Formats: sequence, structure tokens, C-alpha cells
Amino acid sequence: MSYGGDYDGYPPRSGPRQPPRGQRRPQHTQMMPLPGQEQPYGDQRRAEPPRRQGPPPRQEPPQRPMGGPPPRRRRRWGFGRILLTLLTVIVLLIAGVWVYLEVSINRTDAIHDYAGRPAAASGTNWLVVGSDSREGLSTEDEERLSTGDVKAAGGGTRTDTVMVAHIPDNDTPPTLLSLPRDSDVKVPGHGTSKINSAFSIGGPKLLTETVEGATGLRMDHYAEIGFGGFAKIVDAIGGVNMCIDKEMDDEKTGVKIPPGCQDLDGPQALGFVRMRHSAATPRSDLDRAANQRKFIGALVSEIASPGTFLNPFDLFPLLGAAPDALTMDSGDHVHNLVGLAWAMRGISSGGVVTTTVPVTSASAEKWDKTKSKQLFDALRGDTVIPESAIFH
Repeated sequence: MSYGGDYDGYPPRSGPRQPPRGQRRPQHTQMMPLPGQEQPYGDQRRAEPPRRQGPPPRQEPPQRPMGGPPPRRRRRWGFGRILLTLLTVIVLLIAGVWVYLEVSINRTDAIHDYAGRPAAASGTNWLVVGSDSREGLSTEDEERLSTGDVKAAGGGTRTDTVMVAHIPDNDTPPTLLSLPRDSDVKVPGHGTSKINSAFSIGGPKLLTETVEGATGLRMDHYAEIGFGGFAKIVDAIGGVNMCIDKEMDDEKTGVKIPPGCQDLDGPQALGFVRMRHSAATPRSDLDRAANQRKFIGALVSEIASPGTFLNPFDLFPLLGAAPDALTMDSGDHVHNLVGLAWAMRGISSGGVVTTTVPVTSASAEKWDKTKSKQLFDALRGDTVIPESAIFH
């Protein structure tokens, strides 16, 4: 029986007929809304949801041409970087100055071993010498500084200043001790003579040996400064302030210093530390030694002050004058000199004991044996110096 179907008697399919091959099925542009989702009259097309935006495409850095320079990056200078740069510059400057002084300061063989040399004891001892050397001074300099020429001074080189600076290892105060230049002592190989004659006979080496034998103190370091160098250092820092009690008028050199607080320049300072033929120095060499200690205290305080180290107009002239002015032992270094200056900075404030070897008369030729022994024993053992052994 035939039911009108096409396939072997089976009934026709009830589903929608497929379009003939080759024809596209029409696309529906309208969909019936679900209940509750009716769209407003007008455009009945279903609004497509917005597409989700992904991350923006990565932009590759521009390629530099082959062999060309790399691109430059801008550097940001923050406070930390600026501070680090300044510290680096300061460190390099200090290191440069240190090396410059180390290789520029004059050297001499002053300290040496010999038979019978005193044994090392407590503390550190410096032999500080102010020589009357006129080396390098022109005729104009000699006149300006009132030093006289070598011939007028009797020829040779002598010492106007002989001091021992003792730096203790404990908390006792440092000591600056003057040895009067006319002191009668034993000069090795030359009998008994004035202590300053040792320098003119055998230079720094014989003077060191003479001082060690007379005091029983072993010298560890040596520093020497001449006339011209002393005046240059004072002028380099713009003078040194001193308070003068009464007018100082040297009958021999003609140097005059008015009373009152004032800044002494190089020639005035040299006249002050050398003066002994004046109404202001009735004890002659003893008063001169006291003035020398007073001036060294003021000078060291001035050099060590921030006003000098932070002022390039003082610092650089000082650095230029120091190498020619100073002479140290061949075994000494700049850090030794800095240690000396640091220890002596308290002279003006009373933090350093300043004294002269006790003597028996104003001529300062003979030492008081008992008191001088007490003094030297105290320095050797880093103990407090008895008041009876301090001589001003």
C-alpha cells in the first residue's frame, strides 16, 4: 500500500523540510522575546552584548639601528644620591690632602737607637723644636721678620725653642714641657754645654740624644719649624688672636706689640715667641718659654677650629705653607702629627699641663734636681705631676 511517501512505503517526515541543496537557509533577524523581556516598539533586533575588552596590545620599544648608540635613560637625582655624591667628594678630597702632606713634608733622621738609650715607658713623647734657621729667607724677609742675617746671628743653626709634648695613655692630662735653651746638660761626645748647642753641633739627631739623656724620657716623634715657616703658617690662617697684658718692646730686634687682644700676623707672632729683651719679659728666657707655650695653644686651637677647615681661603694657604714649614722624623706620618695637634688643642682652655723644667735661678742654667726628677718620673709613668714640680 502506498501512503504517498517517497521512501519504500514509510510515511513522510513530520519535521521541517530541508532546503534544496545549494540554497542558503534564511537567517532570522528577529527573535521572539521571552515573557517579561519585551522590547520597546521600534527596533526589534536583539542588542548584542558588548564585547569584553582585553589588555591593550603591548608596544615593543623602538629598535635602534644596528651599531648605533644605546638609548639614554634619564637619571633622577634624589636626596640620597646627592648626599652620597657629596660624601664621596669630601672623602676623596681628604684622602688627596692626606697623601699630598705625606709626600711633601720635609723629613730628617732625628730618632735613632744607641747604647744607653732610655727604655720605652708609658705615653708618647714628641720633641718639638723651633730653630732659628734662616734658610730660604731673602734679605727682605729677614728685614720684615726682624731675624737678622746668618752672620749677625753667629752662623750655624740653633734652637730658640726646645719642648717635650707628652701624650699619656690614660686619662691624665697631656703635658707641654719647655726646656730652657741655656740649660747646662751633658751633650754626648762634647761634655757639658748649653742644650741648644747640641743642635748646632750635631743637628736633630744629637739634640734628640741629648734631651733623652737629660730627661730620661724616650722620644717617639720629632717636629721642627723654622723662622720663615712659622710666620707663613700664621699668615696662612689669617693671624692668631692673642691678648697682650702690656706693651712688648724688644730692645734688640725692635719689635713692638701694643697691649690688648689682637690678631698677630706672622712677623708679630715670631717677635712674640722670640722676645726676651723687654720690660714685659723680666725673667728673660723663662718668660719667653711661657709665651711660646701660650702661643702654641692659641695656634693649635685656631688651626683645629671649623672656621679654618671649612674656609678654603684659610685651609688651602695652610696646606700650601705646611710642607715647607715643617720637618718631621723619617719614621713619622701625618696621622702622628694630627694626634699631636688634637692632644695639644686644650692648652688655651687649661686642659693641658704647661710647665718649664724647674730651675734654680732666673738664668735657667741649672735644673732643680729633686723637682725635675719628680716631673720626669710622673711623665714616665703617666701619673699626675706634683704641684711642687710644676714651674711657670
